[in-house]
Amino acid sequence: MRANKNLFWILAVFFALAETTYIVWALIYYGHVEWVGTMAIGLSAVLAAFLGFYLGRVYASQGGDLPEDRLDSNIDDGDPEMGFYSPWSWWPILLAGFASIMVLGFAVGIWISFIGAALTIIAVVGWTYEYYRGYFAR
Repeated sequence: MRANKNLFWILAVFFALAETTYIVWALIYYGHVEWVGTMAIGLSAVLAAFLGFYLGRVYASQGGDLPEDRLDSNIDDGDPEMGFYSPWSWWPILLAGFASIMVLGFAVGIWISFIGAALTIIAVVGWTYEYYRGYFAR
């Protein structure tokens, strides 16, 4: 995390320098400030500074280095238990497809959203109760 924090602060300084260079260059070439590029580069500097500040606060409050920051750590030290996922389950794929149909309805026609919402509810219920019925029931 220390490396990420330093990287974002370096990016913030880089974007701030790039913005000042962009402003000076635009003043020399055009005679006025070009606002779109100035704002885009400036907000990139602000975003990098926000992320650097946040990671610095998290790094300071956690009371130690992450396993990725230590030279004597193994790969397994930074590998937490993420939970249980069914490798044979088709419900996440169906849920993604039905949710995309529901969102597609917002762009194409609202009637498609109702069909997509009903199918999304079916997919959520199917994925939730996957282990309560059928071959893998417990």
